[in-house]
Amino acid sequence: MYEPTHLRTFLSVAQTLSFTQAARRLGLRQSTVSQHVRRLEEATGRQLFTRDTHSVELTEDGEAMLGFARRILDVHEQAAQFFTGTRLRGRLRFGASEDFVLTRLPEILERFRHEHPEVDLELTVELSGTLHEQLAAGRLDLVLAKRRPEDPRPDPHRLVWQDELVWIGAPGLRLDPHRPVPLIVYPPPGITRDLALRALERDGRQWRIVCSSGSLNGLLAAARAGLGVMVHARGLVPPGLVRMPER
Repeated sequence: MYEPTHLRTFLSVAQTLSFTQAARRLGLRQSTVSQHVRRLEEATGRQLFTRDTHSVELTEDGEAMLGFARRILDVHEQAAQFFTGTRLRGRLRFGASEDFVLTRLPEILERFRHEHPEVDLELTVELSGTLHEQLAAGRLDLVLAKRRPEDPRPDPHRLVWQDELVWIGAPGLRLDPHRPVPLIVYPPPGITRDLALRALERDGRQWRIVCSSGSLNGLLAAARAGLGVMVHARGLVPPGLVRMPER
């Protein structure tokens, strides 16, 4: 009843609220995008968008079609994969740093499950240093973990994200420059721990470890309570914590 190509075009227009941007994203002519939407509206017997020369908005029926379109396309994709005979099967031993577990990992795993439903996933959450050790020892097949720029990069290795580390703490936290810096850190072999200590030693600053935990949730709780500061990727600063002033 509903052509998958028309549904994909509908979703693109719904996401951009622009026939022009949807056409550019899909590599189609704008007239083709309009035709796909019109045919989908004819198939449903409902108007899915209200549009004039300045704006495009979803109608109430268009909002309802969003959920249906996503589910129909998901099932369509699963059926296509099932009957191609090229599905992967087996077990993947995957290790991930806890930084990613609390951010984008659920979304990544959900997509992996859709694309490879026959693969069983064995998930290990550990410190990056520990994950690299387990990968080298053959106990893991794939890891998503941090690595310092100067560290050797064994093959196969792929850089997926580059970020800088910053000091973070609770809003309003003020450090006495005449007292040791209160640190919240992972235990060894934590990469961020090592870099934090090296940075302070290089600057001649005294420090003391006020909290150590192998759990990122534990570290974040201590930081939000104002116990001290911790080092974290700038692009992954958790809610309730802020980057500390340079001084």
